[in-house]
Amino acid sequence: MPGDPFKEFTVKHKKGETIYVEGDLGSEMYVIQSGAVRIFRTIGGVKQELAIMEKGDFFGEISVLEGLPRTASAEALDACEIIEINSSTFDKMIRSNIEIAVRMMRKLSNRLQEANRKIEILTRGSAGGRPSAAVSAQVSAVDMDQPAEAPPPAPTAAPSAGVKAAPKPIGEVEVPEGAFALLVLEGGSRHFPITADTALIGRYDPVTGTRPEVDLTQVDINRSVSRRHARIVLQDGAFLLFEEVGALNGTFVNGQRLAAGTPTPIVNGDKLGLGMVSLIFKAAAKMNGRKPASAGRS
Repeated sequence: MPGDPFKEFTVKHKKGETIYVEGDLGSEMYVIQSGAVRIFRTIGGVKQELAIMEKGDFFGEISVLEGLPRTASAEALDACEIIEINSSTFDKMIRSNIEIAVRMMRKLSNRLQEANRKIEILTRGSAGGRPSAAVSAQVSAVDMDQPAEAPPPAPTAAPSAGVKAAPKPIGEVEVPEGAFALLVLEGGSRHFPITADTALIGRYDPVTGTRPEVDLTQVDINRSVSRRHARIVLQDGAFLLFEEVGALNGTFVNGQRLAAGTPTPIVNGDKLGLGMVSLIFKAAAKMNGRKPASAGRS
């Protein structure tokens, strides 16, 4: 068995240890192997937390790509192991870890969308070809090296950790009004309503700012679910489950592992496994005129 190709680049940090300070010059980016890292700025002597990075997250990549000074500080939130990647090993990392590569592309895509949005605001807010002072301040305040903040959930969105509920038999759990389907945490203590034709399942990602419609962050105590793990799509009256590209630890339907990107039909009572999290799928009997899914497998 080949050894860990990044073992020689792995550095251990103790809880509270500083990794780098805002304004430092650096030529490394970092990938977290274990533990967690706090990204923050110090304003008026007070630490303003920007994001918490966990296993699989990366940060500080602008110093590798652009050679710019650090725009925030980083410290170990607890004991952790971090891979230090400089420009000479960057290519090797991308080739050997598809999840990191995919998430970096998503982060860059997120930044591009944000920049386009700011440009649109700038264009709309201009007067006589000159932007207003307020708009200029808003655009100049965009810091492209900072982890994006999660957008506020839509008024109809379910809470990020699902709806808490008193445990009861799965057969007695009903899909709430206005939802097409429901994911019930095995044991029945959490319910995750699905209210749109497509719903991303995963955990909140501070790198890209993505908060999935079904956010398992608080129930995935082992962090076994990928940030973007799987997606449920309602198509022609049937529900399909897709595993996202780059997802780790597997996606299962009744114990059978899915291939990434391959649609698998799911129906009432199916047991979905995402990493170490088990969910029971419930489809609504009526879906606002849409044809209901089958009540079970033949």
